[in-house]
Amino acid sequence: MASQATALPTLNPLYRRPIVEKVYGKSRGTIYREIDAGLFVRPVVIGRDKNGEPCQVAWPGDEVQAIIDARIAGKTDAEIKALVVKLEAARGSK
Repeated sequence: MASQATALPTLNPLYRRPIVEKVYGKSRGTIYREIDAGLFVRPVVIGRDKNGEPCQVAWPGDEVQAIIDARIAGKTDAEIKALVVKLEAARGSK
């Protein structure tokens, strides 16, 4: 009897802030300053309170890794800003 191979989905973990701080090597304040400056991707909302306000956020792991890879590659701030725009724009097409 032939068995069928089941294709497993590619998983992209969501990282909560303490994990992002550890893997990125920067503090909460620095991460949010970089977000404000366009140098780091904004988190996605993963939970809302009873009033519908965002109360839990996380970062897509592939986006965090892309920023880290760009830093390692020595990309300029302008190049990283362009990468952030590209990564956030791609969220809507996934």
